[in-house]
Amino acid sequence: MNKRSAFIGVLMMIACCWTACKDDVANTGQSVLTPDDEIIVLVDTFDIRSMVDSCEAIISQADSFLLGEVESDYGVLRASILTQLACPEGYSYPADFHVDSIDSICLFMSYSSWTGDALSPLAINAYMMDKKTFSYSGTYPTDLNIDDYCTRNKSVLTNHRIVVASEKMDSIQDSNGTYVPMVRMRVNDDFMAYFGSITSFNSQDAFNELFKGLLIETSFGSSTMLNVSDIALGVYYRFKYDKGGRDTIVHDMKAFYANSEVRTVNHLQYEDKAALIAALQSDSDTYNYIIAPAGAYTRLSFPMEKMEDAIWNKLLDNSGDTLKRPYVNKAEVRVHIENKFNGSSSDITRNDWLQPASYMLLIREQSMERFFKNKELPSDTCALLGQLTQGVDSVGDAIYYYSYDLSDFLTNQLRQESNDEILDMLLVPVTISTSTTSSTTVVSSVKQQQTMSATKIRSAKNGMRLELVYSGF
Repeated sequence: MNKRSAFIGVLMMIACCWTACKDDVANTGQSVLTPDDEIIVLVDTFDIRSMVDSCEAIISQADSFLLGEVESDYGVLRASILTQLACPEGYSYPADFHVDSIDSICLFMSYSSWTGDALSPLAINAYMMDKKTFSYSGTYPTDLNIDDYCTRNKSVLTNHRIVVASEKMDSIQDSNGTYVPMVRMRVNDDFMAYFGSITSFNSQDAFNELFKGLLIETSFGSSTMLNVSDIALGVYYRFKYDKGGRDTIVHDMKAFYANSEVRTVNHLQYEDKAALIAALQSDSDTYNYIIAPAGAYTRLSFPMEKMEDAIWNKLLDNSGDTLKRPYVNKAEVRVHIENKFNGSSSDITRNDWLQPASYMLLIREQSMERFFKNKELPSDTCALLGQLTQGVDSVGDAIYYYSYDLSDFLTNQLRQESNDEILDMLLVPVTISTSTTSSTTVVSSVKQQQTMSATKIRSAKNGMRLELVYSGF
């Protein structure tokens, strides 16, 4: 017998041994599994309820701010800005500086975009906040009472500044060669004298006592909303200095910015908001709506007690003792977007502001105030982040939706000692910031959306269900 034949013979002997033992091994595995150790996998479907609800206000903490008034299918929104200005701590004017040294003071405001009619004029005005100011660490809602901060006795501008959004009269060119739309407004002599008399810049708190801030609003124009990105007050002055034994006049400018070192609050107000919400609610059997900023949310109500009873009953033995520990393997909720754009087209375009939010948070209603006030991040026990997603339906047409995986969330809920009959969660439009560490991109902040969007979704009665795949082990 050669070596090849001997090797084949050994393989055949091993194969015969394995065939003889295979069934015994399988049976041995089954024999050591008790009924308590078997894994049960089950599927159930539960109905969800949905309803439009009013959002009275949000915490104002945006990076840009709305200014103006615009009318849409979802009502009339008016927006004003209240802002402090940053103190240039440690700065001092030249030794011979006095009020008469000031040539002019201008209020500058740049905007990154606008909503509405680009050719419709709006008038901008500004007033001193003469009653009280903001605390840097405080939180301020978008429905605060402006009268608590400003009397509006006298404008600080020489006259109303008429603005047409698409014009580039005061625009500047940034480092990339792109024109940035800007509005330049000259202040009147009374304000120039008052602000020019402030020459002590020891601290921000001391400066806030002398100058509490500005209210910027529009006095007419109902077709345009500016998305304001930067605000600053520029003091243009001159001074003399000795150059080679001769007095030389020098012109200079000092800017006071509304930056991250101070507080800026966006005041938002919908006209006849109660009627708007009532009209949206009347359509709740077919569609629901999420309007930003601070307009309307949609509440999704999950039958938590019913789910808990159904699942636990299937994981009990005949004696009623718990046999399995529940684990939700899959629980996807898909929120279908029904916005229509440009007539019959379903494509989302940049020309229509009535488009869905890019990010939509599904958050436990009772946790929402705490979540945004404490600047928390999405978690499996409180809030889930959904992103606007494009797909195709069964016939190849484009569809848009948000998707939420509630498996970990519901697993945690089912293991609680007790649950409410109904679990209410809200769909809230948000903006996010991200950071990248070690090639991983993570969400670093979540804020309630303060730019304009309108999201029309299919209601729960119109096809939204929760299918649960769960197991017990």
